[in-house]
Amino acid sequence: MKLYDFGPAANAQRVRVYLAETGIDVPIQELNVREDHQFAEPYTSMNPFHCVPFLELDDGAVIAESITICRYLDETRADAPLFGTTPEERAEVDMWLRRAELDGFIPLLHAVRNHVPMFAGRVVPGTRTDLPQLPKMVRRGKEMAAIFFDRMERHMQGRDWVALDRLTIADISGYFTYRMTRPLEMDTAAWPNIERWFGAIAARPAFQL
Repeated sequence: MKLYDFGPAANAQRVRVYLAETGIDVPIQELNVREDHQFAEPYTSMNPFHCVPFLELDDGAVIAESITICRYLDETRADAPLFGTTPEERAEVDMWLRRAELDGFIPLLHAVRNHVPMFAGRVVPGTRTDLPQLPKMVRRGKEMAAIFFDRMERHMQGRDWVALDRLTIADISGYFTYRMTRPLEMDTAAWPNIERWFGAIAARPAFQL
């Protein structure tokens, strides 16, 4: 088994934090996506979506997408699963994963890729195109994510964790979602409960990337 990733990439970091929190040891090979290593063979055949991270299993099968990789490892390797241990727990964790991903992470991902100069010519992950960066995508992404954070703010009142009574993958994914407010210079004053939670999560050893 081998994990292919790129250390600075948020999705790669989600998996690295998961590995650190669970104590699962997986060999890692970095592909420098800024230098287009993911477009070379054998990597383009292994993951034709040309994104990292992706996990190569011992039989040669490949699993891509950060949360999918974490879920696979949680079900096959984790002594203390971060996706929950009962059907009810897994449902609650998955509910918050989907909320964070659909209403927060994806809108902010597009906002960042349409805002940060480094992503010019690569606004769609895993591509090199002439699609222009659009300021209106930045505005709309921030507006959509703000609605999610307003809802999450109420949910986090008096809570230390996004789901259940302990750290789960929902906290890991939520952390990397909220972290994107920084490069976008979003006003976070209306979300003190999230800021409190975010600071506590950021201080954990596994998040010192």
